[in-house]
Amino acid sequence: MIRKSVFVGFVMLLGVFVYFMVGDESLGSKKVKEVIALGDSLTYGYGDASNEGYTGKLEENLNHKFRNRIYDIQNYGIIGQETSQVMQQLIKPPLSEELNEADYFIVFIGTNDLINSNGGDLAPIYHNEIMIAKKEYLENLEAIIENIESSNDDAPILLLGLYNPYPQGEKIEQYIDNWNQSIKRMAIKNSRITYIPVNDVFKGKDKKEYFHDSLHPNGKGYELISKRIEEKYKF
Repeated sequence: MIRKSVFVGFVMLLGVFVYFMVGDESLGSKKVKEVIALGDSLTYGYGDASNEGYTGKLEENLNHKFRNRIYDIQNYGIIGQETSQVMQQLIKPPLSEELNEADYFIVFIGTNDLINSNGGDLAPIYHNEIMIAKKEYLENLEAIIENIESSNDDAPILLLGLYNPYPQGEKIEQYIDNWNQSIKRMAIKNSRITYIPVNDVFKGKDKKEYFHDSLHPNGKGYELISKRIEEKYKF
């Protein structure tokens, strides 16, 4: 009887030991995937009443879809940022210290570069100013990518294109397409980059239903961007 009790006690202790060493399958076995999102107010999530933006919705969707891992999206979007400011952001703590730990990067930047180069709006259009800004934008974007790659050996980079928030602006559409073609060409040259088009996401959609203001999506609009990322990149 005593031997049996000792045996049972030993088995229980062994079970506790294995639990703490191996971990509860529902928690300890999950791999955490770190995602760093860079950008402006569109990454920040301005306009979404739930304060999630596309990053929060993407994180929620991925964690619902994949039960054997946890996606943790760190949102480094700052309202009003241009590419030059993202470059500075990358070399300063705390972001600079986290680059090598990331499993994925999302880069969604350029809207402010384009709009600010035209005087802060897109009416009227100043062709020369926008094309000069495009050259500087692409140089900055390339520097951002190089910084990420020098800090992190293998994490994939998801590079989002720009979208035209003005459905009736055919002339604006031409410039958005022009910038996007250059962004896409940059992505094609680099095997680590996946280009994700966003401009067509809002085509044919009622702007009042998907936008918070003339530029920023609302919660439903950000959900469209999140779903587009999932469509174009298989995590």
